[in-house]
Amino acid sequence: MNKKKTDNNIVSNKQAYRDYFIDKKYEAGIELLGNEVKSLRLGKANLKGSFAKLENGEVLLYNMHIDPYKFSRDDVDPIRPRKLLLHKIEIKQLFIQMEQKGLALLPLRLYFRRGYAKVELAIGRGKRMYDKRASLKEKQAKREVEKALKHKGNI
Repeated sequence: MNKKKTDNNIVSNKQAYRDYFIDKKYEAGIELLGNEVKSLRLGKANLKGSFAKLENGEVLLYNMHIDPYKFSRDDVDPIRPRKLLLHKIEIKQLFIQMEQKGLALLPLRLYFRRGYAKVELAIGRGKRMYDKRASLKEKQAKREVEKALKHKGNI
């Protein structure tokens, strides 16, 4: 995956990759307040435990924590639900896909693109314990192969 130089990653949700099989990804804008944007530019955000829901034809992001900006006079709830900005067609696609049982709408990463805060949403299917163990074994085997090839090249 080639990332453009205009993308500035703020925070990523590594736990989502561990606990879910990722099917399809979407890019969405976020409706934020001014002091929240300043706090994001400082990297004061956390996606751990956050999720998105479809409600009344809108997509809302829950449990995303943005620390209050230190110099702000406004008092804003750091974990308030935030509206995600998607096209109507994308919302309809999400609604159709989310009707299936066992799917979750997860934020994978939060970043700035051309000055706008964006979130990468994904549709994920929960992993079971044996799936997690299998993916850990694959990851460890891949790491060992890379280490062996790297070591072999130095001799």
